Amino acid sequence: MIRLRRSVTAAAVLTLGAVLGAVLGVAAPASAHITVNPNEADQGGYARLAFRVPNESDEASTTKVEVFFPEDAPVASVTTMPVPGWTVAVEKRAVNPPLEVHGSQVTEAVAKITWTASSDDTGVQPGEFQEFPVSAGPLPEVDRMVFRALQTYSDGNVVRWIDPPAAAGGEEPASPAPVLTLAAAPAEGTPTAGPSVEAVPASSTDDGGSNAWGIAGLVAGLAGLVLGGLAYARTRRPAAPPAA
Repeated sequence: MIRLRRSVTAAAVLTLGAVLGAVLGVAAPASAHITVNPNEADQGGYARLAFRVPNESDEASTTKVEVFFPEDAPVASVTTMPVPGWTVAVEKRAVNPPLEVHGSQVTEAVAKITWTASSDDTGVQPGEFQEFPVSAGPLPEVDRMVFRALQTYSDGNVVRWIDPPAAAGGEEPASPAPVLTLAAAPAEGTPTAGPSVEAVPASSTDDGGSNAWGIAGLVAGLAGLVLGGLAYARTRRPAAPPAA
């Protein structure tokens, strides 16, 4: 009988340990990298985008961020939003044939945007992230835009986020570039569902807290299930024979 109890208890503990390991293994965050948020927009329109830059260094601050616009997907116009403690510079390049924007021919496209911190103290500190918002358009009629990016730290280290996205089912590259997926704009005259409140894209919110609570609830529920099974096993053990 004692051996049966020990076997059931050991099995329950091992099961709970395996569940915790699996859940926490899935929940472990991947290496942070520069992303564009939201990561989806419509072709032909203008979009407000924010390049989110996390600091992965334990000691140095991020003092410069360079974002290169893809040459095969030219964008004619970009405006930037001020970021306290940072300066911004927009570089353009010549394009041929010209881009047609609102009936006009535009011979230049955005080549690169560079944000530079005024000092090490105003840079992105360890354990923090900073968003650099822009408004860009008209967006090209392509499936996606891949923005190569360089992240410079106060100690001189430069991280190159330039790897193209992996093919479907492939492993994520070590230093992925930010990717904006573009969908075809709705055709004129297409009925819509009417006015609605625009939802905040999940990728543009810091959902670490909600994920943590969700994981904690899942673990607690699985632990209760295991312990409930243990209690049930105890109630099913054979009754002791009556004393002679």
